[in-house]
Amino acid sequence: MKENDSEKQTNAGSGGISRRDFLRDAGLAAGAPALGTIAVTAVSAQAAQQASAGGSAAVRGSSEAVTIEFTVNGDKYIKTVEPHWTLRQLLRDEIGLTSPKDWCGGQGACGSCTVIMNGRPILSCMTLACECGGARIETSEGIAKAKHPIIQAYIDHNAFQCGYCTPGFVCTAKALLDKNGNPTETDIRDALGGNLCRCATYQQHPPAVLQAAKNLKRA
Repeated sequence: MKENDSEKQTNAGSGGISRRDFLRDAGLAAGAPALGTIAVTAVSAQAAQQASAGGSAAVRGSSEAVTIEFTVNGDKYIKTVEPHWTLRQLLRDEIGLTSPKDWCGGQGACGSCTVIMNGRPILSCMTLACECGGARIETSEGIAKAKHPIIQAYIDHNAFQCGYCTPGFVCTAKALLDKNGNPTETDIRDALGGNLCRCATYQQHPPAVLQAAKNLKRA
């Protein structure tokens, strides 16, 4: 008997489905999940490749950015910030205020990035920008622009050398004077304890802050 005749008989006896068709269809059904997995894996690999190449704004995480409104040195700003940005990065790179420095590599150990937020001295390298919505922020640029006595007192007492750490000291001292208009030398040393100076001008800071306190009383 010829093969074609045999296949026809098989088709007739099994409702019209040949053994060859059955095996072919079964093979496709068994292979479908594997093909689906391969397809999903290929899409995932493509997405990962786009992420590493920065090809998609959504993949880069820009969809997670938030818009905040805040005040810096009396000026209002509305900025869209990425969730990983620090306040220091926002102030320097987006607004152009370069006084908050980075001596310790963003570890919060030196105080050179200190700014005043809502009346308190904070480390801008350890503060997320996205958490600063509605905040009132002061930097040493604003303190100098307002002609606060602490600026002239630091000049009179030579309370700096290279000046890298000075903005952090100025912000910390100003925050202290806002809270305590008649500080003792111990109060000043305690307040400035988190600010480091590579040039070691520590002895000049207390008399400078004491002078600024006296000048504020006269004003």
